[in-house]
Formats: sequence, C-alpha cells, structure tokens
Amino acid sequence: MKKRLHILLLLAATTVLPTRVAAQAVATLSADTIVLGDQTVLTVHLARTYPSTDMLSSNGIVAISQQFDTATHTQQTVLTSFEPGLHHVRVSPDDSLPLMVLDVEIDTANAEIRDIAPIEQVPYTFWEVFRWVLLALAVLALAFLGWWLYTHRSRVQELLGTAEPADTRTPEERALDSLEALRTQKLWQAGKVKEYHTELTDIVRRFIEESTSIRATDMTSDETLAEVESGKWNVESTLLRDIFSTADLVKFAKSEPLPHEHDRSMAQAVDFVKQLWQQVKPQEEEAAHE
Repeated sequence: MKKRLHILLLLAATTVLPTRVAAQAVATLSADTIVLGDQTVLTVHLARTYPSTDMLSSNGIVAISQQFDTATHTQQTVLTSFEPGLHHVRVSPDDSLPLMVLDVEIDTANAEIRDIAPIEQVPYTFWEVFRWVLLALAVLALAFLGWWLYTHRSRVQELLGTAEPADTRTPEERALDSLEALRTQKLWQAGKVKEYHTELTDIVRRFIEESTSIRATDMTSDETLAEVESGKWNVESTLLRDIFSTADLVKFAKSEPLPHEHDRSMAQAVDFVKQLWQQVKPQEEEAAHE
C-alpha cells in the first residue's frame, strides 16, 4: 500500500514540475550594452504583471515605445539612455536587468575642429524680385485708379446711373427755397438762435456768390457789405446790413434777439434776394442767349 502511494506522488511531481517551469516569466534584453543614445529591446514573456513605460523610465532609462502580443503573451519595449554608466532595468518590483551604457568617445587628437561657418548670403531668385515688382505695380495701379475715379466721379456716376439730377433752378430760386426750408425748421423757436442766424447769413452769402463775382463766402460781413455797396446794383444795402448786424451780435456777443427780430431778418433776407436778382437777372439772360 505504501509502495503504491509513493508511486502516485512521484507521478504527480513529474507532471506538475514541468508546468510550473514552463509558466515561469522570462525577461531579456536584446543588448545589455549600448552606446549613449542607442536602443535596446526589453522582451517580457508570460508574466503575471508587465512593466509599464512609466515604471521602466527610471534610473536613467527612457522607454520610447511599447507593444504587446496577445497571442504569445509577449511584451516588447524599446529602451534607450542618455546617461553613461551601469543602469538597472526594473522588470518587476523585485527583479531588474543590468544595462551598460557606454559614453561616446571623441578622438580629440585626430579630430579636426573648425569654427562655426558664417551665415551664407543666398542670392535672390528671379521670382523673389519679380513679385516685389508686381506688388509695386499693383499699388501704383490702385492709386491711379482711385485718383481717376475721384477726379471723374461725376462721369462715373453718370455711367453707373447714380448721378443726382442737375439742379436747374436759378440762384434766386435756390436761395428762396433754402430760406423757406430754414423757416420751417423753426430753429430759433427751439432755442437754436445761433444756428438759425448762421444758416440764414450763409444762404445770403451763397446767393451773392452765385449771382455776382463777389466771393462772399470767403469774406467778413463788412467786406461783403462793402463789395455790394460799391457795385452797380440798385439794392437797399440796409437790408444786408441789418441781417449781418443781427447775426454778428448773436454769434459773437451772444445777444438774444426778440421774436419779431428773427422774423424780420428772414423777411429782409427774402427782400434782398429778390432785389438783387432783379438787378442781376438781365445779365444772366443775356449771357444765356450769347
């Protein structure tokens, strides 16, 4: 009975032992000695736990890449090192493999040491020069086009059909229409006294300039009045004098005319425009007939 038991135990031991040996993890390096910066491959086969790249990247070792073969249960990790000396690759918390990293030897006796080469000036190519020429020509063309459009804007508007219709009114009609528009705005009633009298005198000045050779828009009130009085027109200069006097008091002395004085300036402007136009109208008609 004892002999049979010993035989069974011996058979069990011979079957279990190879299985345990076969299941033992194996870790190897493709090269255990490398030159600084070279690479070696760590192969781990049939391990319960496999080392990660973070675990292997220690003690001067750098894990570059890692792959796992599920069919053979084999892990391969590419390792390198930039620190010369003896290093230990941690395969597991309790096991490691030695890796010798050799420094790169420089033969200073035979090596030819040269200074850093100066910066070489590369000549410009045809296209590099030509594109700047094209850019300069494009800028000049755009500038010329802008100038031409500005100087011929009326013609361009006519071609595009966006030109405003020509104003065929006489200077008298334009002045009277402007005065009536100013009246309907009721500026002085809204407290805009200075704006009211400034616009009123501007309308009168433009009318004088359009009807005669007097550059009234560029003159002071006294200069304009003197030119009108020295002219050959038979008009009441007191009308123009009162208009300018009231406006100058408002603009420069901050005067506050009475309500009837605002209306009086408007009526005087209308009368002055009509009187002067009656004197200028025959000359305008003669010039038109000629």
